[in-house]
Amino acid sequence: MTLREKVGQLNQRMYGWNAYRRTPDGGYQLTDALYAETDRFEGLGALYGLQRADAWSGVDHGDGPGAEDAAALADLVQRHVVERSRLGIPALFVEEVPHGLMALDATVLPVNLAVGATWDPELYERAAAHAAAELRARGGHVALVSALDIARDPRWGRTEECFGEDPYLAARLTEAVVRGMQGAGERFAADKAPVVLKHFAGQGATVGGRNSAESELGLRELHEIHLPAARAGVRAGAAAVMAAYNEVDGLPCAGNRTLLTELLRERWGFEGLVMADGLAVDRLARITGDKVSAGALALAAGVDLSLWDEGFTRLEEAVERGLVSEGTLDAAVARVLRLKFRLGLFDRRQVTTPPPTGGREISGALARAAVTLLRNDGVLPVPASVSRIAVLGPQSAMTAHQLGDYTAPQHRTTGTSVLDALRTLAPPGVDIRHAPGCALTGADLSGVPEAVAAAAASDVAVLVLGGSSARTPDTEFDANGAARTAVSHMTCGEGADLAGLELGRAQYALLDAVVATGTPTAVVLVQGRPHVVPDTAGALLTAWYPGPWGGTAIAEVLLGFTEPVGRLPLSVPRSAAQLPVYYNHKDIEYGGYVDENAEPRYSFGDGLSYTTFAYGPPRQSGRTVEVDITNTGRRQGRSVAQLYLRRLRTPVWPRTLELCGFQAVDLAPGETRTVTFPLGAELPGTGTVVEFRVAESARAALTAIPTQSFTAPEETPR
Repeated sequence: MTLREKVGQLNQRMYGWNAYRRTPDGGYQLTDALYAETDRFEGLGALYGLQRADAWSGVDHGDGPGAEDAAALADLVQRHVVERSRLGIPALFVEEVPHGLMALDATVLPVNLAVGATWDPELYERAAAHAAAELRARGGHVALVSALDIARDPRWGRTEECFGEDPYLAARLTEAVVRGMQGAGERFAADKAPVVLKHFAGQGATVGGRNSAESELGLRELHEIHLPAARAGVRAGAAAVMAAYNEVDGLPCAGNRTLLTELLRERWGFEGLVMADGLAVDRLARITGDKVSAGALALAAGVDLSLWDEGFTRLEEAVERGLVSEGTLDAAVARVLRLKFRLGLFDRRQVTTPPPTGGREISGALARAAVTLLRNDGVLPVPASVSRIAVLGPQSAMTAHQLGDYTAPQHRTTGTSVLDALRTLAPPGVDIRHAPGCALTGADLSGVPEAVAAAAASDVAVLVLGGSSARTPDTEFDANGAARTAVSHMTCGEGADLAGLELGRAQYALLDAVVATGTPTAVVLVQGRPHVVPDTAGALLTAWYPGPWGGTAIAEVLLGFTEPVGRLPLSVPRSAAQLPVYYNHKDIEYGGYVDENAEPRYSFGDGLSYTTFAYGPPRQSGRTVEVDITNTGRRQGRSVAQLYLRRLRTPVWPRTLELCGFQAVDLAPGETRTVTFPLGAELPGTGTVVEFRVAESARAALTAIPTQSFTAPEETPR
């Protein structure tokens, strides 16, 4: 290969939606922009977002590829790329798959924070497999998957992309997405896709919850909290990782050789691909002085594939100027080509599988498993004797705000709102009354009287509040697609960071007014981050962003058709003034506030059922911990047993608790079952004295009966 051809393989410069245009007869025509890009390097290394559709790309149902013609468009582009390449090298087609494939007609899954609330890696693995099959059926190859960010400050707009605040839970779900999407073996099956895990590393710890800000992390915090999910993904065989925007110890991740080469490749043995986040390479020019040396710095640090950057397009000049060696360039090219061979892209005849079925079912199952009941004074489930239900609130009749960020436009008939679902599922004869009451943002109270009247005339009020990450064409975007000026209803998502954790002002006025009627009220939160909501209503549950069919999942729980089985994947603070608030903080003997309770309103792992459970004392023997769990209520239910480690004597200052295992157990009324936790790499090193506690939440674990303390027998890597 010539130096020019090599450089071309490391570039992912153009936006995929600029590669084609819809023709009057409904077909597709390739653009001059694609011709120029492929001529520039006699081929194309990778193409991002050929099937992306959203407000930023401007692609909608009228001009973008749908399920019926996406594969044909991908084939048209690929044939052009191969023809322009002297060596016949195909391109990688890279797509966003943060919670389902971000393309027209693809299945939208609940966001990662909802997935974290399921505490169910097996269910998520099945959902990930479905998303990979949809990607490959449309001619796509590589999936960009949010997995590695840990939610340590919920003011961050991308909190919805995190599995939660805990490294162990995130690690288990990261393994699940890698297994589900990639499968097993060196070569990828026709319905499996290589995963790019993002973002590496520490992006969830940015100061003030501000997107792309600096991360003030010590090495121990980085390794104990922000790297375990990445380590688990690498061990599971992840094909690639994405270098994050943030800096670690003064050096941005895309130029951080210590992180990308010394740790990831040399210590962990990672042999896959490293991709930079969008325009992250060019940002390094702030350090190096120009984009040529920025590209050289990123390549030398360990980045193999750029995303929209100019710096990597000028690597030929960087090599000629001696800023980076051609040998370093060759190693990166080899990794890109190896991934193409693993995908079978050099085979003469590409095979695309038919699109998978069952997307609605798997999305709905995840949504159902994520609904988390946090408070219940007997309001739920809605009694069978109820004849009038008031369905209120700005989220009650909207499906667009259930979807989360990074979501393609949906057909008008796709999905179910809470109102739709209650009208469908409520017993015949039940009168469903509706009034939105207010908007998601702002202080307009003109709709409150109608909502109050509906609540006062009903037996039960269901008040659906929350936020939204939905983007519209009037949103202004940064060059990397982050929202710059959010429209009035956008309160979450990339670029939508908050200084506080409050809902829109009118939502609180609506809540107060509805509760004041005396009608039993259940508040439902549809949100991408924990918001501060007073405990004034009789019941409170959160569904996060549950996807298109989340309304059905919520209604089933409200009516008691299904049990609330979700558990909090992160702590819910009482106010933003408390932050940071997470359960696995360093152990302290004091440190509360004079003017505020320092404990979170709801703890990591919290979640109620419509039944009750009793936990016996845990028993530790060798490398297992056992506990007997009994359903002491009158309904079938599921408890998520959580195993926490507490270090009693250790060489460094310990954390209060550390999650090191969890298992869900379904029990009939009166049934008792023994749950066994195998202990593996969770055990600390030699000489550390520890005990284990099993409980239904981190808060409960603090007062739970511990196992007998013991000294770890051997050094075990964490």
